[in-house]
Amino acid sequence: MKRNLNNQWTMDKSPDLNGKVIVITGANSGIGFEAARAVLQKGAEVVLASRDHRKAQNALAALENEIPHSKLAFIPLDLASLDSIKLFADQFKAQYQRLDVLLNNAGIMMVPYGKTEDGFEKQLGINHLGHFALTGLLIDLLLKTPGSRVVNISSNAHYGGEMDFLDLFYEKGEYTPTAAYSRSKLANLLFTYELQRRLEDQGASTAALAAHPGISATGLADHFVGKNFTWLVRGIMNLLFQSAEMGALPGLRAAVDPLARGGEYYGPDGKGERAGYPVSVTSNQASHNQQDAAKLWAVSEELTGIRYLS
Repeated sequence: MKRNLNNQWTMDKSPDLNGKVIVITGANSGIGFEAARAVLQKGAEVVLASRDHRKAQNALAALENEIPHSKLAFIPLDLASLDSIKLFADQFKAQYQRLDVLLNNAGIMMVPYGKTEDGFEKQLGINHLGHFALTGLLIDLLLKTPGSRVVNISSNAHYGGEMDFLDLFYEKGEYTPTAAYSRSKLANLLFTYELQRRLEDQGASTAALAAHPGISATGLADHFVGKNFTWLVRGIMNLLFQSAEMGALPGLRAAVDPLARGGEYYGPDGKGERAGYPVSVTSNQASHNQQDAAKLWAVSEELTGIRYLS
């Protein structure tokens, strides 16, 4: 079916963002960097949340050079450490009085088995539990900011995800990088929909949305190849996949489009949702399992020690 070109959403359709404060996790490269650039150009005040100081400083310099007089800051954040997440939240709340958008973008993909500082399997620990904790620690500012949003970045990999609450961290069964990644991306959606239900129950104006980037040329898969071949793989990806700039659009639409609503999920409009302009898409049945969503919330509270919207 031929696309209606008038419906191709880009940041040209975003409202002015002056006065808005936006936190983007993993904003030092890839989709997060492109999201930061896009909202800065619309006048938003942006906080880059990243664990890599050197890359964050490089990103800051690049953005400040491209967009002079932009309101931009860096606060360290390691989603593999609850202590780091708490420190980030404390520093942010000491400096800012509002939070309009929390874009939970950072993540790792299909990495070998490992554990976070707090003993969580890395992919679920960083991709879900870290963002669950961060959201909880910032929820008071979000609730105080009219029309604020939490946007969680998921993936089409959620279709392969299964929640096993008896063995969330693969301590009893065989770990595979793909299964663990898919589980973490399913968890992102279960968390989003449960968060939206709880926000609605409280009559909050804050909304929770999700998005996925399709298949974009980023550095998420660099660990699959040796450093000597990264340049080659990146070149091939740039030829075959859509750009990180396009991959950022679904998350951006969820974050700033005035017509976007809580509980919606955005992805590319192309074949298989692999590439294209952002539209509202559907996620699988498992992601809408309210029993699993409530269970994941309770388990996440227990594991992180952070309770909110009860």
